[in-house]
Amino acid sequence: MHSSISRAVGTTAAAAGLVLLACGSAAAHVTVDAPGATPGGYAVATFRVPTESDTASTTALTVTLPNLKSARTEPIAGWSARVERNDKSEVTAITWTAAPDAPGIPPGQFQRFAVSVGPLPKQDSVSFPAEQTYSDGKVVSWDQPVGKDGDEPEHPAPSITLTGEANAVDGHKVGSEAADDDADHADDTARWLGGIGLALGVLGVALGLGNVIRGRRS
Repeated sequence: MHSSISRAVGTTAAAAGLVLLACGSAAAHVTVDAPGATPGGYAVATFRVPTESDTASTTALTVTLPNLKSARTEPIAGWSARVERNDKSEVTAITWTAAPDAPGIPPGQFQRFAVSVGPLPKQDSVSFPAEQTYSDGKVVSWDQPVGKDGDEPEHPAPSITLTGEANAVDGHKVGSEAADDDADHADDTARWLGGIGLALGVLGVALGLGNVIRGRRS
């Protein structure tokens, strides 16, 4: 019985180890997140870049974009960003590079790189193949598509799923900006209607006083 228990415990531990290993591997991937991204709309895409090496730091990241009209990077201390365009002025890639006196992304750490992009392609999903460069000269390409059976490759390309209809608001206003504009508009309308109501109330009171005065005189 003890041997059966030991085997069961060993099997459970091995399975747990595989799960943790898989989670750790997935967590070490270069990924991208763009909440609320829609086909044909604008979004803020945030790339999460962990350093997998135990001895070298990440010193550069190049992300390929699907020929977009607009791409605006968020400033990051210790990093510079270069936006590449084709002959049609479409954005084809962005490269973030650590300053010579900056540590880059040391082993065991990660960095986020945010960029406002759009209009996004009118399709279900978008991939952003990336290249991660280390201080020892090693370059890791994150450009492999997910298999037809759904199996994740060793170096998957960062990708996002586009949901909903094309963005109906101004192209450069996304997420909370559009919501804030709607709230401000509603607030302005409420104040305008309230002002009209107050003016009508004052007018009504004035007319009532006039009738009272005329009644007393008569």
